[in-house]
Parts: sequence; structure tokens; C-alpha cells
Amino acid sequence: MANLKELRNRIASVKATQKITRAMQMVAASKSRRAQEALKAARPYTRRMGALVQQFLNSPPEDSEQPALLTGTGKSDVHLLIVCTSERGLCGGFNSSIVRLAKEHIARLHKEGRTVKLLCVGAKGIDQLRRNYGDLMVDKVLFRNVPKIGEPEAGLVAERVLKLFNEGAFDVATLFYSQFRTVLTQVPSTLQLIPVLPEANPAKPSGGPAAVYSYEPDRAKLLNTLLPRNLTAQILGALLENVASEQGARMSAMDSATRNAGELIEKQTLRYNRTRQALITNELIEIISGAEAL
Repeated sequence: MANLKELRNRIASVKATQKITRAMQMVAASKSRRAQEALKAARPYTRRMGALVQQFLNSPPEDSEQPALLTGTGKSDVHLLIVCTSERGLCGGFNSSIVRLAKEHIARLHKEGRTVKLLCVGAKGIDQLRRNYGDLMVDKVLFRNVPKIGEPEAGLVAERVLKLFNEGAFDVATLFYSQFRTVLTQVPSTLQLIPVLPEANPAKPSGGPAAVYSYEPDRAKLLNTLLPRNLTAQILGALLENVASEQGARMSAMDSATRNAGELIEKQTLRYNRTRQALITNELIEIISGAEAL
């Protein structure tokens, strides 16, 4: 049985931990609100950019070929998986769920005889994938000292992807991230960046003939500018989804940790009081027995 000093130290230790988890919960709640605002502002841009690229994909020219960045190399032998996770932990199963989805994808590709390469964004993904898939990592990007994720960071990732694609290092690029639904719900998701996947149910015009577009400058020059920018926009959207999901998961995890610490403090306090009462009772019995013996 633990003595009173050990119980007091244990209670004090849990109380100190509870203060830390409560402070982290409050910080995560503040960051979560800002992350949700940034995500809300970015979603219309990324969706509209994606819809614009879909227009080019669904209306190919008759006199020229589509660029490889839009339609791919025509093969699917080598796959690049871009796994986006956080730089820090203490956010529940946020990172593990993304990595688990990536591992399932890797196993399926290996079963099909495909070659897999990894580009990891975030330290936690690197830590979890290094042991079993370290030989597949071709590049990594860390944003540990970046206070706010934005277009420059997304542009850096897009630049690495474009460099590998131009070198012929892969045929298909797929992005792994966590889609933000609510503070309590984050969904691990995938997004194929190269080649662009056609929409399953494209929007149909409400009526009348289909619109005819004229491009200025010409289509090729426009695509050369638009496609790299779309790649950056889609990566930016995924990174912002990840930031909002991370803070929501951390807030939820720290709330659970704070409540668990409170329950543990109550149990240890009750145990402390019972132990103290038992010691006092034993001392009284000894005193009374000694007095009766006299």
C-alpha cells in the first residue's frame, strides 16, 4: 500500500498535468477557430480552380494533345504518395489515421506490382513511416518553425512534386490528408493530383446549348500557367484541412485528458483520505490499548 507522501506526490503530479492539458485545450480551441476561418476562405478558391481544370479535361482540343500534367503519362507504374501530417503530437489519432490510410494504399499498390515512392509533409508522418517504408521516401518537407500555413508552404510542396514529375520519377501522384468536418470529426482522405481525375457526376447545364469558350492567350499557354497553380491550390486546400483537423483533434484529445485527470485526482484523493483515516484509526487503537494495559 502506498504511503501518504507517495499519494500526495501522485495527486500533485496529476494536478500539474491537468493544468497543462487544460491550457493546451484552450490554445487549441483558439487556433482551431482561426484555422476554420482560413479553411472557409480557401475552400471556394480551390473548388473553383478544380472546376476550371475540369472544363479543360472534359473539352479536349481536336488538333493538339492534352498536357501530361492534366492527363498523366499514360502509365500507372510508379505512384508518388504525398502524406501530409502534423509537426507535433498530442492530437489523438489524427496522424495515425492518415498514416494508416497511406499504408493500406501502399499495400494495395505493392500487391498490384506497382512501384511506390513517398513524399512526407510533417514530422509525425516521417516518424511513423520511416521504420517500415524508409527506403520508399524520396523527399520530405517540414514546417516545424512555420507559424501559419499558407500559399508559400503549399507552393514549396508543389514545386517538389513538379520537379519529380518533370524528371519522370512517377506517373501518378496522390495526396493523403485529413478532411475537416467538425471539431469532433476528421476524415482521412485522398486526392489524386496527377493526372486529374474526371468528376464522377459533372454538373450539367440547366438548359440551352453548352457554352463555347474562347481562350486568350491560347489554350496551351493558359494551361501551362493554370495547371501548376491548380496543383498549388489543391495542396494548399489539403494543408489547411489538415491544420483545422489537427487543432480540432488536439482540442478533443486534451479535453478527454483533462477529464480523465480529474477522475484520477478524485480516485487518488479518496484513496488518500481512506489511507489517512486508517492510519489515524490504528494510532488511536494503539493509544487506547496502551492506556488499558496500564
